[in-house]
Amino acid sequence: MDIAALRRGTPGCAHRTHLNNAGAALLSHRTLRTMTAHLELEARIGGYEAANERLPEIREVYDAVAALLGGRADEVALFDNATHAWQAAFLAVPLGPGDRILTGRSEYGSNLLGFVHAARRTGAEVVVVPDDEHGQIDTTALAGLLDERTKLVGVAHVPTDGGLVNPVAEVGRLTRRAGVPFLLDATQSVGQFPVDVEETGCDMLVGTGRKFLRGPRGIGFLWVRTGILDRLDPYVCETASAQWDGGLGFRWRDGATRFATWEMNYAAVLGLGSAVRQALDLGQDAIGERALALGTALRERLDALPGVRTHDRGLTRCAIVTAEVEGMAAAEVKSLLGRQGINVTVTHGEDGPRFDEKDPGFPSLVRLSPHYYNTEEELDRAADALAELARRAQPR
Repeated sequence: MDIAALRRGTPGCAHRTHLNNAGAALLSHRTLRTMTAHLELEARIGGYEAANERLPEIREVYDAVAALLGGRADEVALFDNATHAWQAAFLAVPLGPGDRILTGRSEYGSNLLGFVHAARRTGAEVVVVPDDEHGQIDTTALAGLLDERTKLVGVAHVPTDGGLVNPVAEVGRLTRRAGVPFLLDATQSVGQFPVDVEETGCDMLVGTGRKFLRGPRGIGFLWVRTGILDRLDPYVCETASAQWDGGLGFRWRDGATRFATWEMNYAAVLGLGSAVRQALDLGQDAIGERALALGTALRERLDALPGVRTHDRGLTRCAIVTAEVEGMAAAEVKSLLGRQGINVTVTHGEDGPRFDEKDPGFPSLVRLSPHYYNTEEELDRAADALAELARRAQPR
């Protein structure tokens, strides 16, 4: 990769050290121009008319997302965010009393709330699979829990914090053998390193534009394996997802379109397409190698600092690095780094579930997430700033 050229093509690189790519990565000029051009077209000729004029390019977005994931364009649906994409997939799984949903301890909080809410409504049960000794989902325990009552396995590929990459290929192998649908939350992994739906073995996958794909906020996507469609019952029915067959009857539209809704922010859709094509042009392997190398290098820098402790886990770790400065609240660390032009965020572990009385939960942590356009010098700058904060936090 020509990192200097990529940084010149990323306006935000001139102003900040952006280490919050797990939150929202920086748009490239290329994606920004695509979006603003469409907004200008809408302003000149009208929203419906602009969408009709750009219809070929809009259709190509589905092709690009499919190519990114190793699937087909008719297996892709677009949404206004990844949460709605995830809900469209999960709420289409029929559940009843005694049915079980299996998930991991590192599942995204909103997903877990969705599981619990559905269980309360339907009489189903949420079963949390324990972690193994490395802090990732225990696939041996998962295998022992899969039975005829299991209607879904839902797993986060990469959690919000902790840096781990769950062994989802093994999860997919187990769910396929058991004939249980597998819903993969890939919002933190797609765009950070290669994610292939055949290799993971998932039946449904959810992603977002704003994180490591470097697309805009307000756009998400769902991939659904064609072979699972007959086992799903979409919970929203409208003109985009279904069509009348006479009288008061209807039929679902073909493919993943049955999960979608009609209204779209087409500037965001086209922005997603631009970001995905840029990732494909750069090469997912090259992106993954650099992002993971930067994550490893940052983690090593922080582990060497007195008064700074990382909290990452898993056999395989990614470009998400979570740490604490001893004696200083994570929110204060974020604020002080922000004043120096270093973007990070805070993960609020105490807001998450505590699965048993002995579970202390995770503390609030500072999350730093580099991406391929970041530099070693920026990692040094962040490490130096954290080292200074750690010195200031120590009692005198």
